[in-house]
Amino acid sequence: MKETKKHSLIRYILLFFFVITYFIYTIYKFGFSNGLLVSSLTWSFFIFCTPIADAGFILAFPVRVLIGVRMIYTQIASFVLAAIITLIAITVRPIAFHKTLILELYHQILFHPIPYWIIIILSLIGTFFSIYFGDELMDVDHYQERKLYHRHINKYKILISFFIFVSVILFYKFLIDKIGLAIPLF
Repeated sequence: MKETKKHSLIRYILLFFFVITYFIYTIYKFGFSNGLLVSSLTWSFFIFCTPIADAGFILAFPVRVLIGVRMIYTQIASFVLAAIITLIAITVRPIAFHKTLILELYHQILFHPIPYWIIIILSLIGTFFSIYFGDELMDVDHYQERKLYHRHINKYKILISFFIFVSVILFYKFLIDKIGLAIPLF
């Protein structure tokens, strides 16, 4: 197994374990239908409001490994699925957005496009960069090529990621202060 795929598999297993644990917890706490909705909305939050591709990685990695579809396409499908889940929740069961702190934040972001949709825009850019670099890294066959690839691409990835993460954190800090939550970020 290539070194890159081995690292990705370990990351995937840990992420999958976390998602399953959270799913079981929400079903236990809120009942089956509400727990399923809370878990799905939380996944949608991570798709749209975090600048990393971990939520989409749940679907993208096994599809990439098993059938070879590039992760960028699976990530687009994840965006569509997350949008459908969110729209259904908004129209059918909007009370679900008030079940957890993360969903409260998601609600604030969704229903206050100016200025909070910048979080979604920056997160989508960050997600596409991480998926793009991940796809490129999965295409590298040999360890030596992987080392050269890392040395070359890491400079750009670090600069872009740093800008996006700092921007998202600042917008989240602004959002948290505005809605009066006491979460010490700084």
